Amino acid sequence: MIFVETGLEGAFVIDLERREDSRGFFAREFCQDEFRAKGLKPLIAQANLAYSKSTGTLRGMHFQYPPSAETKLVRCVRGAIVDIIVDLRPESPTFLKHIEVELSEDNWRALYVPERFAHGYQTLRDNTVTSYHVGAFYAPQCEGGLLYNDPDLGLTWPLPVSVISEKDLGFAPYRRIMPELKRRMSALDGDRTGALSMSTA
Repeated sequence: MIFVETGLEGAFVIDLERREDSRGFFAREFCQDEFRAKGLKPLIAQANLAYSKSTGTLRGMHFQYPPSAETKLVRCVRGAIVDIIVDLRPESPTFLKHIEVELSEDNWRALYVPERFAHGYQTLRDNTVTSYHVGAFYAPQCEGGLLYNDPDLGLTWPLPVSVISEKDLGFAPYRRIMPELKRRMSALDGDRTGALSMSTA
């Protein structure tokens, strides 16, 4: 695998290192040793697929608070998406900054999303399928989200939004949840609650 760190510390674009022959190619898409060598968390707790029927479908911006903060390894296995992640680590010099990456069945690219990031994407083609390998179990009590068009985030989506869930439209503006988000996403609070979770598991 070919790891390229983005402008957000700990977030990586991962390209396949393909071995090609007359049949096509073979490539490793995940390896614990390679992830550890880059300082990434190699745990996969769940593997999920999302199917989107229509171009312009938007999913996001989703995250989980500690102690269930998740890493994500996102890949588009059919169709194409523009994937956006937002740094929600209050101690980070890039807090509230974002990047966008195009993932498609053509480029075979993946995006590694660290813990304490918001994540969302928009489909660029009909019948798009996205694969997520996540590093924590889904925990409704720790679930959070940000509005995809929140002016404080400054996200730019490539297409008009054709489909979005009521849930994603119902997220509160960042300014309203800012104190709680900063408190619950802080490294100190996350470390303390994470240790508590592990000790009682």
